[in-house]
Amino acid sequence: MFGKSAKSNSGSTSSPAPSHHGDQKIRSAQIDTIIGKGTTIDGDLRFSGGLHVEGVIKGNLAADGDNATLILSEHGHIQGEVRVPSMVLNGAIDGDVFAGGKVELFEKARICGDVYYNLLEMAVGAEVNGKLVRQKPESGKFAPPPALSAPASDSE
Repeated sequence: MFGKSAKSNSGSTSSPAPSHHGDQKIRSAQIDTIIGKGTTIDGDLRFSGGLHVEGVIKGNLAADGDNATLILSEHGHIQGEVRVPSMVLNGAIDGDVFAGGKVELFEKARICGDVYYNLLEMAVGAEVNGKLVRQKPESGKFAPPPALSAPASDSE
């Protein structure tokens, strides 16, 4: 009797195993737009709500609204600047990241650029090849720091 119920439960979508903890978090967020694994977008992208990226974005990514969330899966890759209120990352970003809220970096996350954040959660194995700069929350905005508005290379 117990064996039958265990078999019927093993086919369910919920998994209590700790190794699937990150996947459960990702699935629980509301997703409005999905960019699939075989998709490449060349150009800047603006979104609102939840965006799940499994493909490649070659351009800057910006969110409209304070409740937008970016979820970048293990196979997802963004080549450009990212400006979002919050993000869950298990893929790769080549560019600076600006987040007014929480940044969650899972074990396969790779960022080549500076990360400006309010709250940061980083798993063992995640990489940030750049500066980590904590910013105080300013009503959920994710504006660039003043140093980025005037590049140092132009003043020389």
